[in-house]
Amino acid sequence: MFETLSILPLAFWAVVALLILGAVWAIRHLHDASGLPMLTVLGTVAVWYVGDAFYNDYAGNHAKLFEPDILRSAWWQVAWFVMAFLLSAPWLHQWINARDLYRSSGMLQLFKYGVGQPVFQAQLTRLFYGCAMIWAILCVIAALLLRDQVLYFFFPFLGYNASPWSHGRIGAGFDFLSIVALYLQLLIAGIFGVVAALSTNKRIRWLALVCCLLSWPYFIFSRTRNTMLAVAIPGVLSWVFLRLRGSMLKRLAVLGGCFLLVNVWMGFVIANRSSMSIVDAFKEKGFTLDTDEKVHHEGLNMYEELCWINTFIQQGTYNPNWGSRYFAELVNPIPRALWPGKPLIGIDYAMARGQAGGEAGDAGVYATISTGMIGQGVVNFGRILGPAFAALLMSFWVVMLARLDLHIHEFGRLPLYALGMILTFNLGRDITLITLYPFVFGGLLVWWFERRRSRAPLKPGQRLRQKTAMDLSARRVFSRMRVRRPRLVFSGRNSRK
Repeated sequence: MFETLSILPLAFWAVVALLILGAVWAIRHLHDASGLPMLTVLGTVAVWYVGDAFYNDYAGNHAKLFEPDILRSAWWQVAWFVMAFLLSAPWLHQWINARDLYRSSGMLQLFKYGVGQPVFQAQLTRLFYGCAMIWAILCVIAALLLRDQVLYFFFPFLGYNASPWSHGRIGAGFDFLSIVALYLQLLIAGIFGVVAALSTNKRIRWLALVCCLLSWPYFIFSRTRNTMLAVAIPGVLSWVFLRLRGSMLKRLAVLGGCFLLVNVWMGFVIANRSSMSIVDAFKEKGFTLDTDEKVHHEGLNMYEELCWINTFIQQGTYNPNWGSRYFAELVNPIPRALWPGKPLIGIDYAMARGQAGGEAGDAGVYATISTGMIGQGVVNFGRILGPAFAALLMSFWVVMLARLDLHIHEFGRLPLYALGMILTFNLGRDITLITLYPFVFGGLLVWWFERRRSRAPLKPGQRLRQKTAMDLSARRVFSRMRVRRPRLVFSGRNSRK
């Protein structure tokens, strides 16, 4: 570690200084809902880029692979990204969320005063029943497709991980239906965890826990780490920070224990997924917390990928595609059955990284390579415009999360917010809809439920009870919020009158 610190260039310390200054600014603006999402983005940069230097041996790996000017250029690009983000995110938040800035952060209010408001709990109950209905439909489809193997869909540890949502790597024909079903299942499994953590209704809480036991194993015993995080972490964080009683020290201790458990399980997955299925490894080797096996977590090397991108551009073997990759990300939701020639994502960079030669069904590459959220900007718009454009995209993401925070007491906002905060970390590998599909589907479901509820006629008694409950809850919440009051300034003559 000391060897690494001694050879890091000035640009690295500029990155660290900007991250610290940004964190201080974000902490001071937690009350306006922009601070916590900004902290999450800054933490993502710290893990994927600064953490790469220490986790992957900067002195023994990076310094030997790349020229010093490449290393310095990559660090300055990270610094430029952080600076552009710190300048654009607050401004966009003040502009886009201007109508809601009289509110205070709903997450802070829930943290201080709890989640027991009647309207919030009623919305949580409606959200659970809506998700349970969709989950039941998915289960029926899975039973029809898997038939006598459907038991392993719910309990893969009894045999194998049975999946009714099989599809190719690039998607063909009507594979998009399986992809939609998979991301809906992922979204609903995460929401079940949040409901189980926050519901004060014992019946709903136990039903949500049962749903977690039925829906989580499908993802826990898979090979994909980001889906494990998206399913489990929102519920864990909601329970630790919003329901668990006790001091902050106790909450941090519980959170540390959960992190240790997740880290050990992911180490188990990494150690075995290349040689056998996770279910087979679990049955043959078992899983214990006292394992002394050291596993290197793969993929935490986005700074290294940024150096490779700069190397290829400098050598002339790769040229920025001027937004074509972002365009491919944007049109990804269009089914390939409707657009057979839909652009592929990241194939050109995978070939530049030596992955050419795979099967035609896999777009002619053995594997795709994540470029990192900053490297993705460089791939699209070059070394200067690229990091700034990536920072702008992440600023819009912060604005969206802050808007959810300002409306956290409304239907479905809290689960979406928790899911979005977790997915922010996954965006460190690439800013892509492939990562955000659970969030997008969740937003569409919330919109559909609200639209359906607004059209449903209410009886006079129901309308009165709903209005009374909302008024009482609103009074409790907004009486605790710090509302910005305009200051009146009078001239000396008017003040005497």
